[in-house]
Amino acid sequence: MKKKMVLAAALIAFAMIGSPLFAGGGKETSSGGASGGKTVINWAIWDYDLTPYYKALIEAYEAKNPNTKIEVVDLGSADFMTVLGTQLSGGADLDVVCVKDIPGYSNLVKQNRLEPLNGYIKSANINTSLYGGTTEQIAVNGEVYALPFRSDFWVIYYNKDLFDAAGVPYPSNDLTLDQYDALARRLTRGSGANKVYGAHYHTWRSAVSLFSILDGKNTIVDGKYDFLAPYYERVLKEQKDGIVMDFATIKTSGTHYSGAFFNNQIAMLNMGTWFIGTQIDKIKSGESLSKNWGIVKYPHPDGVQAGTTLGTITSLGVNRNSKNKDAALDFMKFVTGPEGATVLAKTGTIPAIMNADVINAIAGMDGFPADANSKEALNVSKTYLEMPLHEKSADIEMVLNENHDAIMTGNITVQQAIQDMNNRVGKLLGR
Repeated sequence: MKKKMVLAAALIAFAMIGSPLFAGGGKETSSGGASGGKTVINWAIWDYDLTPYYKALIEAYEAKNPNTKIEVVDLGSADFMTVLGTQLSGGADLDVVCVKDIPGYSNLVKQNRLEPLNGYIKSANINTSLYGGTTEQIAVNGEVYALPFRSDFWVIYYNKDLFDAAGVPYPSNDLTLDQYDALARRLTRGSGANKVYGAHYHTWRSAVSLFSILDGKNTIVDGKYDFLAPYYERVLKEQKDGIVMDFATIKTSGTHYSGAFFNNQIAMLNMGTWFIGTQIDKIKSGESLSKNWGIVKYPHPDGVQAGTTLGTITSLGVNRNSKNKDAALDFMKFVTGPEGATVLAKTGTIPAIMNADVINAIAGMDGFPADANSKEALNVSKTYLEMPLHEKSADIEMVLNENHDAIMTGNITVQQAIQDMNNRVGKLLGR
C-alpha cells in the first residue's frame, strides 16, 4: 500500500488549473486502475498517521481480497470536505471517499458526486437495520448515497467512588430524566474547591438540548422549538440549585469536561463514546484520578425506550465516476459491514454496527470497566443524528447555538429564546 500525502492548498490550486495531478488522482499506477495485475482502489481519507483503523481495515480487506490493492489519498483534516468536493469536481481518480459530516454529505449529493446505493444495498443483501436507523435519516428522497462505518453516541460516565461515598446505588441502564435529576441531587455535596457536583453539562448545545429529540417527535431543524422549553427549564433549575456547574463560569474559565471528571469533581457526565479511550489512557498516564468508573445508557424521557441515544456518524461513499465501481462498492461494503466493524472495534474505535462481536471487542479493551452494566451500555436501541440531514443545517445550527448561550447565561428567558429561534429559523425555511 502506498500512502499519498496531498496538501489541501495544492489540491485546490491544481484543480483550478486542471492539473494532471487531479486528472489522475496522483496515483502511480497504470491506466485502467491496475497495478501489478491487481485492481487498485483509491480511498480519500484524512489523518492517516493519526488514525490506526485505516491501516487495520486495509490489511484485513487485502488479506481477504489478494487481487485488490487499496491506496489512500490523505487530504488532511482541515477543510477535508471542501477539498474533497474540489477534487471530485475536478475529475480526480478517486473510488471510495470518507464523508466526514452531514452538511458535507448533503453538498456531495446535491453536486451529484456520490453513487446512489439503494440498488446495490438490495443486490448485496446489506441489512441496513444494523445501523440503528441512521441510514433512513440520511436518505435523500428515499435514496441512500453513503453507508456509516463509524459512530459515536452519548452515554453517561459515572464515578463509582463518589457514588459509594454518598451511599447511593449506581445508575441503571434504564434511567429516566427524572431519575437522573434525582440521582444528581443526592450526589451533590460539599462546597468550594471540594464540592462534588451530581452531574455536568459541557458548554455545547448538544449536551443540554438534545434530550428533547429522543422521543422521535421533533428534530432541531423543524423550525418550531417550543418542545425545548421543559428541557432547558430543568437544566436551569439544576444550575440554580448548584447541582451542576455554572455555565457562564465554565465558559469564561475554559473548564473542560474531561478535567472535571478526571479530578473527581463530578459524579455523572453525559458525553459521547469518544471519551472512553481518553479516560482509559488518562488513567494509565495518571492524569485521571477517577479510576473507579463505569458507563450506562443515556437518560431518556418517560415513555422512550432505554438505549435510545444521539450520535454522529462518519460514512463511506463511492465516487459516481469511479473507474472501478464494482470493486469500490465491495470495499465500501466490507468497511461498513460487520467484518469492518469488528476490525474497528479492535482498534478502540466505535463502529456504526454494534453487534455482539463488536461489543465484546470494545468491552475487552484493557482498561474498559469490568462491570456488566458498562458492557450493556454499548448496546443501543435507536440512535438519532445530532444534526439531521438538511440543506440549511449550518445556518440553523448558528441560530440555535447563539440562543443556547443566551439561555444558559441568563441573558434571555427560555421563552424569549424560543421565540427568536422560531422566527429566525422559520425565515431560513421560507416560512
